[in-house]
Amino acid sequence: MTPDELQSLIDDASYHHAMGQEAQALEKLSIALNSHPESFEAWHTLAEINFSNRNFDKALEAAEKAHAIRPEDLYINTTLSRVWMEKGNKAKAEHFGAQAKIQSWKEQLKEKP
Repeated sequence: MTPDELQSLIDDASYHHAMGQEAQALEKLSIALNSHPESFEAWHTLAEINFSNRNFDKALEAAEKAHAIRPEDLYINTTLSRVWMEKGNKAKAEHFGAQAKIQSWKEQLKEKP
């Protein structure tokens, strides 16, 4: 599978989720992840879809896999913070929220001349 085909599957999964077609969304992500288990974007999309569906254990599992691939990503740290808050672990939620804030600051510093 080419990188463009992978991205197309992820985009299709996001579309199906937005249209309320959860089975199709999860099927597309399953195909993507079976082909490219190292795809940060696919794991993050899976985490967000599961979070949206209030499947917090599955969201956490997918988010942790994405985080292992790209631990300094602002968005996955935000996702992990949100998941941990919903699971009732304020300390972990605050930890990942702080990590997201640090990444945001780093990005802001890169933008300044």
